[in-house]
Amino acid sequence: MAKVGITETVIRDAHQSLIATRMTTEEILPALSMMDKVGYHSIEAWGGATFDSCLRFLNEDPWERLRKIREAAPNTKLQMLFRGQNILGYRHYADDVVEYFVQKSIANGIDIIRIFDALNDIRNLETAINATKKEGGHVQAAISYTISPVHDIPFFVKLAKEYENCGADSICIKDMAGLLIPYEAEKLVKELKKEVKIPIQLHTHYTSGVASMTYLKAIEAGVDVVDCAISPMALGTSQPATETIVKTLEGTDFDTDLDLSLLSDIADYFKPLREKYLDSGLMNTKVLGVDINTLKYQVPGGMLSNLVSQLKQQGKEDKFDEVLREIPKVREDLGWLPLVTPTSQIVGTQAVLNVIMGERYKMISKETKGIVKGEYGRTPVPITEEFRKMVIGDEEPITCRPADLLEPELDKLKREAAEYIEQDEDVLSYALFGQVAEKFFQNRRAEKYKIDPDMVDMKEKVHYV
Repeated sequence: MAKVGITETVIRDAHQSLIATRMTTEEILPALSMMDKVGYHSIEAWGGATFDSCLRFLNEDPWERLRKIREAAPNTKLQMLFRGQNILGYRHYADDVVEYFVQKSIANGIDIIRIFDALNDIRNLETAINATKKEGGHVQAAISYTISPVHDIPFFVKLAKEYENCGADSICIKDMAGLLIPYEAEKLVKELKKEVKIPIQLHTHYTSGVASMTYLKAIEAGVDVVDCAISPMALGTSQPATETIVKTLEGTDFDTDLDLSLLSDIADYFKPLREKYLDSGLMNTKVLGVDINTLKYQVPGGMLSNLVSQLKQQGKEDKFDEVLREIPKVREDLGWLPLVTPTSQIVGTQAVLNVIMGERYKMISKETKGIVKGEYGRTPVPITEEFRKMVIGDEEPITCRPADLLEPELDKLKREAAEYIEQDEDVLSYALFGQVAEKFFQNRRAEKYKIDPDMVDMKEKVHYV
C-alpha cells in the first residue's frame, strides 16, 4: 500500500467536459502558482480538444498557452492527451508529423503523454510511443475502456501487457463514458497489478454517478493515480472532486498528502468562473447531473444528446428507444468498437440511418465503410466476411497499419504553410486544423500590424515592412 497520486484535470478535461473547452489562458494562469504548490502527480494541461478550441474559438495560440502554463507551474509535471496516429486531429497523420508533434510538445513543456486509440489498435500507438521515448518523455499508454461481450478483464490485461512490452512507462484505464462500476474496477485493477509491473492510473467521468465509488474500490485494489477535478469544475460529465477524494483518503494507508486548505483556495479561484459559465449558458445544467442511462445503454452522455439532435432534425424523436436498441447491433457488426471519438459518432449515425430508413444498412455512411475497410485500424474482433462484402463489395480491406499507406507529409505541409510560419510549431497547427489555423494566422498578423483581418489575404503573400 502506498499514497495515491492525483492528476488534476481542471485546465483540460474538466472544462472540456463541462464548458466545451472554452476556458481562456488568461483565466487559467492565475490559479497555476497555487496549483504548482499542491504536489499533484501531474496537471493535465493540454491535448484533447484544447488545441482545436484555442484556434477555433478563443483566437489563442495553443503552443503559447502551453509555454505560459509551463512557466507558471515549473515544479509540477504537465500531462497531455494524444490520440495516437490522429494526434489531436480527426484523421491519421504520417509518421513524420506524429514524431514532430511529439518532439515539439515535449520541447514546449509536456512531461507525460497519455496516448490512446479509439479501437485499442496498438499499431496506431507505436509511432507516438517511440517518439515520446526518444524525446525523453513519459509514455502513458491508455486502454479505451468499454463494455461488450469481448471486452472482458483478460482482454484488457492482454492489452496492458502489450503496452508494457512496447515501452509504456505507465498504463491508464481511460473510462471515457463513465461505464466502469466499483466492483468491476476492483477486479480489473487487481488483475492488472498482478500482470504488469508499471504504474496504473484510472481516468473516468462522473456521468453515471458511480465514479467516486469506482475510485475508492480501485484505490483499495492498488491503483497508483486517479484523475480528479477541483470541485467547482467537477462532477456531472467531468471527474470526481479532488477535495472529496483527498479527504476520503486522509489518515489512511492511501493518504495523498495533499493540503486541503490549499485545494480550498484553488476551488475559491474557480468558483466565479463556474458562475460565469453557468450564467453564459456554456455550462448547461444537463451536464451537471447524473445520467444513469449511460450504464443502461453503455453509450457516452454526449453521444446520447447527439442522437436526440439527429432524430429531431428528421422529425423522428419517437424512434429514440429503437435507435438505442440498434446501437449494440451496429457495434457487433463493426467488430464491437469502443464508443469514443470518432467511433461513437460513426456507430450512432449508422444506428440512426438504420432506424429511420426502415431497413438496416439501406444507406451506409462513408465512415462506416471506412471502419469496414480498415481505414481506422483493426477492430477488436474481425468483421464477418458476409458483412464486409455487403458494405464494400469486392474492395480489398486494409490489413496493414493504416499509416503505412501514408507518404511523409511534413515537408509538403511546411511548403504550404511557409507564408504563415512565425514559429516552428505553426506548421503543426496548420497540419491538424488547416483552414481554422489559417484564420488564426490571419488574425495574428492583423493584430500585429493593427489592420482589419479581412484585408489580410494570406494566399497573396502580402509582406509588411
